This record gives sequence, C-alpha cells and structure tokens, in this order.
Amino acid sequence: MGLPVSGRELTLLTEGAVELLGRIPRGSNATFLAQVSCGHDSAWAVYKPEAGERPLVDFEPGLYRRERAAYLLSEHLQWGIVPPTVIREDSPLGIGSLQWFVEGDFREHYFTLYADSPQIHHILLQIALFDCVANNTDRKSGHVLRGHDGRLWGIDHGLCFSADFKLRTVIWDFAGAPIPAALLKDIAPLAEDVPPEVAELLDHAEATALRRRVQRLLREGVLPVDPTGMRYPWPLV
Repeated sequence: MGLPVSGRELTLLTEGAVELLGRIPRGSNATFLAQVSCGHDSAWAVYKPEAGERPLVDFEPGLYRRERAAYLLSEHLQWGIVPPTVIREDSPLGIGSLQWFVEGDFREHYFTLYADSPQIHHILLQIALFDCVANNTDRKSGHVLRGHDGRLWGIDHGLCFSADFKLRTVIWDFAGAPIPAALLKDIAPLAEDVPPEVAELLDHAEATALRRRVQRLLREGVLPVDPTGMRYPWPLV
C-alpha cells in the first residue's frame, strides 16, 4: 500500500479523450467501461456519470464527488487504497467520476483473499479502518480487488461520508482488533482537520462527522464491533 501513482495514470484520466466501450452490468447505477487516450497512449477507466445515478433517500445526487473524495483521502493518508480517480465534466454522458481500471483476477474478492492469503490480512485491516473513517455504506466483497501486480485496491466509494453513521461492510473479521499504532498516527490529524481538497467535496456536517469518527477511533483504539450482526451490504459480493 502507499505506492505512488504514476503521472501517466493521472494524465490519461484528466486529459485523455474518453470513449465509452460498454456498460458494466449488475450495478445499481449506470457504470461504464471507458477508454482514455492521449496520443498513442491509452488505458481503461471506469466512468460513473451523475446522469446515471439512481435517486436515493439518504444521499444527494453527485455520488461521483464521494468517489473522488475517497481517492483524495486515501492519498492524503498515503495508503494508496483507492485507484486514481478524477472528476470529468467533458465525458460523453456529462459530469462524473473517472477511475483507473484495476486489471486482476475477478474471481478473487475479499472473502477469497481473506481465506487464502493470511499474509495480506494487515492490508485488509487497513481497508477496514479506511472504511470506518470514510463511513463506507457499501463495502461488498467484490469491492476489494487484487491487481495482477499483487497490489490490493478498494473500489466503489460513492456511498461514503454520510454525516450519520452508516457503516455497512463485509469486513468484520477484524472487529475489536487493536488498531496498529502506525495507522492511528496516520489518521490522528484528521481528528482536528479534514484536508481541504476532501472537505470541499462534502458538506459541513459530513466533514464534522469525519473528524468525530476519527476522534472515536483514537479514543477506543480498536476497530468497531457490530453487535447487531446486521451491518452488511447486499448483495454480499
């Protein structure tokens, strides 16, 4: 985790011509596989336009901003959990998020990674902590990917940063586990200030709630427990 993002990735996402290749199925909102191209260089990206969002009771339109905020929070922490994500206004279906496409074995997901790879449990715990900070409402198993290079990623953060506590996740294997001191040190500044580039994508109540979640994590020093057994997203994968 924490490996630097290359200039190539951000250049393609921010400056590349965007061509839709097809719709990615099974999502609640319209999500597209796109090709981004600059000159002779090109790559795949995931495009989520605001125009394709299904209306929600508990989140305002503009989920793409939360996708971007999650990436910026990950980068601020230097955790490298979220693939590079930008906001583009000039995409084919209008404003939305454009995220670097992670190539990997899509038969793998959180449940298989946890069961088969104990050597990466510390990274899965870090993703669990990130979700607590971001108040992730939708951490499905399939939202944890391992790239072909072995690096782990978390994707799909459109339902994060609510001012109300809404944590729903499949990552409960670390519930009650002590948060490593190094990770507590990483998040500690967030108890006082939310990075401006993140805060400007949220409202005041959401930024305040982020600080309070971090304050609680620092105070308790452990990952939260779900006594109800109901804080799971659906479907699980």
